[in-house]
Amino acid sequence: MESPTTDEAGPVLLDAAQLTADPERAAGFAAAAHRILADLVGAGASLGWTEPPGADEVAELVGRVLRAARAGDGALRAAYLGPRLVGLGYWLRYARPTSRQHADLEKIAVSSEVHGRGIGRSLTSTLIADAREAEIEVLTLDTRADNTRALGLYRSLGFCEYGRLPDFVKMGGRRYDKVFSMLDLRGDRPAS
Repeated sequence: MESPTTDEAGPVLLDAAQLTADPERAAGFAAAAHRILADLVGAGASLGWTEPPGADEVAELVGRVLRAARAGDGALRAAYLGPRLVGLGYWLRYARPTSRQHADLEKIAVSSEVHGRGIGRSLTSTLIADAREAEIEVLTLDTRADNTRALGLYRSLGFCEYGRLPDFVKMGGRRYDKVFSMLDLRGDRPAS
């Protein structure tokens, strides 16, 4: 097993195998992930829920992502500062046989207590590296248009916008564009 990825002044980034190899961390991961996701959504974050998700829903999501990672169909990264989970992110391969070489970066979530410390960038960069290693050709994601910090981060890491659905997302009586972005990793492959 590889050693955890660390940033000298930042978090330890565990992959799914490292996370599940530590029984104590594995046992508390879904509850810790739930706290982060529920707090962020409760504050209006754009993570795919209109209301904070329930603990059971997050536990099911975590189980699904861990199963996909074990099967080579996804990657999970968990950011820890000491014993505390402060962020998580994952991508999943597309299920259709014609698009298995592509994956969707579905969530990057960082506790509001540590925003601005580069944890989102570390998670995203590491998940991109995981996608390259898994021979993903195109990594996609979608973001609510008012999430300008995330959009700026993704652009700085090489993602480009390839589409937009105007007024697609409805939250709290307001509507937002849904922005689709992609990172083409095919140029990273050596010629055969």
